[in-house]
This record gives sequence, structure tokens and C-alpha cells, in this order.
Amino acid sequence: MRVVRWLAEDGHGLEHLVMERRHDGVWVESVVVGQRFGALYGLQYRIECDAHWAVRSATLNLTGGGSLTLRSDGAGHWCDGHEQALPELDGCIDIDISATPFTNTLPIQRLKLPQSERQFIRVAYISVPDLQVRAVEQAYTCVVAGREYTYEGIFRDFTATLKVDQDGIVGDYPTLFKRLR
Repeated sequence: MRVVRWLAEDGHGLEHLVMERRHDGVWVESVVVGQRFGALYGLQYRIECDAHWAVRSATLNLTGGGSLTLRSDGAGHWCDGHEQALPELDGCIDIDISATPFTNTLPIQRLKLPQSERQFIRVAYISVPDLQVRAVEQAYTCVVAGREYTYEGIFRDFTATLKVDQDGIVGDYPTLFKRLR
């Protein structure tokens, strides 16, 4: 079991995450307190992945109200917590929760890119605190295998170089999050 914490670089947020690798997959539970666009929030989320790091379920709960549940077959087909299909997310294997650097670990681990390879992907992007979900385009490039990756949020014209630890967990996330040691 791993415990990781990040501090928002603007000083208005903190995340406490617990990750457990099991023989059949990866389980993550986390609590985030933060602020986005002037709105304060508290968020608890849980992600379950299969043994290949494909997201199978995600549950997000805001303190004081608001929740979201997503389930996937691991092959890019999604439904909500009421088992209603979400065809707008077809082709998405990963999720990206705006409030955490952790969700960058999901495609990094799943893709296992060799050095210098770049991969375009569609992800289910979840904005916080409104919990709106939409499919977006992203790209990852392996700079140093197992250690450093370039993330491109194509949908918002954002690029960051992410260093990861031995478990593929993002360390510092330039301009957004600083990992606490």
C-alpha cells in the first residue's frame, strides 16, 4: 500500500491518496480539498482499475452534495451509476480528474510507452467542482522510460513534463501540484 500527498502550488489545496496494487488490479482512494475558479470544494474519490490499468469504475463525492459514478468495461464503453450508457465517452479508457495529478498515472502505466514514443488518447475528463464529464484529446510522450513523460492537454493547449516514481505515480506537477515528501 502506498500513501502519497500533494500540495496545490497556489497554497489552496491538499490531497491525501492511498493506492493498493492487488493481483487483479489497482485500487485508489483519495481526499482532496481545494479551490477552483474561486469555488472551495472537498472531494473524495475512488478509482478501481484492472490488472492492465484500465479504469473499471470511478466514484466521486463532493462534501456537501454532488456525486458521480462511472463504470467501464475496460474497452472504452461507459455507463453511469444508474447503468445508463454514456456513448459520448466511447473510446475512452482512462479518466482525468481535474483536481488531482494522480489520474495522469493511469495512462502512463497503461500505455507503457517506450522512450520517445508519443501516443494520442481520448479520456473521460471530469471537471471539479461541477463534476461535468466530457471526452477530450490528450497525448503522452515518453521522455525517459519509467521516469519522465510529457503530457499534452490538447483540448486546453496545456503541456507539462511529469516525473514519476517507481510506481508510476506523478511527483511534482509543474505550476499545479507539489508532492510532499
